[in-house]
Amino acid sequence: MKIMMFAHDGSLNRGCEAIVRSSAALLKGGLKQSKIYLASGKPESDKGIPQLDGVYDGAAVPIRKYSADWWISSMRVKWFRDESYALGRIHRNIINRIGDMDVLLSIGGDNYCYGEQPGWYEIDKRIKEKGKKLVLWGCSIGEEDMSPRKLADLKLFDLILTRETLTYNMLRSKGLHQVRLVADPAFTMEKEELELPEGWVEGNTVGINFSPLVSQRNPGSREAVEGLIRHILETTDMAIALTPHVMEHGNNDYELLKELHASYRDTGRVLLLPDHCSAVQYKGYIARMRFFVGARTHATIAAYSNCVPTLVLGYSVKSKGIARDLFGEEKLVLDLGELSDGDKLIGGFRTLLAEEKEIRETLRKALPGIQAKSGKAVQYIKELVYG
Repeated sequence: MKIMMFAHDGSLNRGCEAIVRSSAALLKGGLKQSKIYLASGKPESDKGIPQLDGVYDGAAVPIRKYSADWWISSMRVKWFRDESYALGRIHRNIINRIGDMDVLLSIGGDNYCYGEQPGWYEIDKRIKEKGKKLVLWGCSIGEEDMSPRKLADLKLFDLILTRETLTYNMLRSKGLHQVRLVADPAFTMEKEELELPEGWVEGNTVGINFSPLVSQRNPGSREAVEGLIRHILETTDMAIALTPHVMEHGNNDYELLKELHASYRDTGRVLLLPDHCSAVQYKGYIARMRFFVGARTHATIAAYSNCVPTLVLGYSVKSKGIARDLFGEEKLVLDLGELSDGDKLIGGFRTLLAEEKEIRETLRKALPGIQAKSGKAVQYIKELVYG
């Protein structure tokens, strides 16, 4: 069986890398004769990922102005309001690979949380026109993200695998009966432990991940995070490890955290992890932290999956749904609108301190079931293909 993952924009986002790494390992482990391929928007960033049998250039290709494709596209849009030809040419790097595959996995996770996605809709339509199996792999989608056009696209999928219960329940309520509940594949990803950096206090280091995405959406959140850093420095003897997880142009955690590090470096207790580690290496660092405070979903999954008590700076249904499935409630997840409230951040951190043992024990008990759900995704693929 030949399987191609698509809707992936490269591994500069270590969360995307974590999805690819763990998904490829799960698929290879459960489908012994399978070949796993990846169509990537930045294929050079994915070359170090094991278990892949090939990485293809899946980047969108702009239509050159005044070319034949440009004229044809313009006329179809103007006269027939038909963008299918244009989208087909723009996404031809992926579309041209469809015929060689048996199953195609749309793996973006939260791609459907950011408005309409006409490019993906066109690819999905072409996949079904060629009679191939189409799977939405490990997704999260909020009720507020749904639209008639998006629902029509979702109906094309042979199988929709949701990574948390909130999305599962919402999609089932929309009449989508091909939906199954799993868990994010990254809960099963391995870790690589590098030498700990200078300033790290073993057993007493708290990790903080903050992102430009959250900072832009709630401008007051940065001041609140700085307030949390000062609170930790003033009231505990912990070290703080600023932990980047996405290094994309215009959305670079490292650049933002570097500014924070400059403000607190002289305390001798705040360190900045490097920007060149792989997803498994960041997970290796996070696994040895006492607590973790994070905005990036897969940085928090790295913490959860190592039983590290975690405060999530959440901004979508995925954060809430994952916490609910682990704890039975949306525990220690702050909504985007709450992130400018410094008292709530500090209050969340105090809860980590007060309930440290209980949180670790809850995670320890929950993880086997969550990881089994991650693996269940492969069984659903088997049932789809072989009946």
